[in-house]
Amino acid sequence: MNRFGTRFTLTTYGESHGPAIGGVVDGCPAGVVFDGNMIANEMLRRHIGAGATKRCEADTVEILSGVFEGRTLGTPIAFEIRNQDANSSDYDELRELYRPGHADYTYAMRYGIRDHRGGGRASGRETAARVVGGAIAKMILREKGISINGGVLHLAESNNDNDDTKGGVIECTITGVPAGIGNPVFDKLNARLAAAIMSIPSAIGFEMGAGFAAAKMCGSEYRDEWSDCSSAITKTNHCGGIQGGISNGMPIVFRTAFHPVVTNNKPTECMAVDGTLHLWKPKGRHDSCHIPRTVVVVEAMAAMTIVDLLN
Repeated sequence: MNRFGTRFTLTTYGESHGPAIGGVVDGCPAGVVFDGNMIANEMLRRHIGAGATKRCEADTVEILSGVFEGRTLGTPIAFEIRNQDANSSDYDELRELYRPGHADYTYAMRYGIRDHRGGGRASGRETAARVVGGAIAKMILREKGISINGGVLHLAESNNDNDDTKGGVIECTITGVPAGIGNPVFDKLNARLAAAIMSIPSAIGFEMGAGFAAAKMCGSEYRDEWSDCSSAITKTNHCGGIQGGISNGMPIVFRTAFHPVVTNNKPTECMAVDGTLHLWKPKGRHDSCHIPRTVVVVEAMAAMTIVDLLN
């Protein structure tokens, strides 16, 4: 549950307000040119953006193993990101309270104990480690001519309330994936992508190609007819580049809906461990809109999924 992938794997560790977060990437081929600037840039993409939290982490990534003289060794790549701007006292009142819409209650029911500081492992802070794993995956994909590009497709309209939060939709396109990647039946490429993307905090919906709009189409409209048989190009791409769970050589296109950050600056009723309701005024630092900085997380999960199936 803390490890992603089967051949190319990322295992993450750490809590939102613990000393550090980090991870171990295993299954990375030897000899890949290691681009530290790429990692720094990807971390910056996750860190900034309109509506981003005021928590100011340097997010400096320290590589502890697996890289020598600018290339990967083929051995596990361990890395660490120190938490330097956590303010745990903001969450003291939550020791005995469960916030609505959060994983506070479910974690307590699952484990019998929880880290109340900023959400612990359920916090979006955990995604920083995913971005590092995704950057390493992108280094591998770059050498194979595969690129991943995401962007904000839609943001919820403002209700003119400066204290409230907004969700949105991110679209991602993967180009350069050859036909024949993925597996049929229970290990489909589209199923792998859906599982990877839906593991991101606040992901609430996933669709590929035409997505839910396909349910309103006739078969003659939906099918992707051949355009150039010499290169297996189709006139449309309603299937999103995957058929039968296997890539067909067309761009892989998917969209993900993210619900808004649940905690805002307004007082909210929380359920106490004794079953009573208590009014709580949030003190922590939260995103008002996390969608722009989630784009790089979506790309990271997609990158690791593709690399895992390429190995």
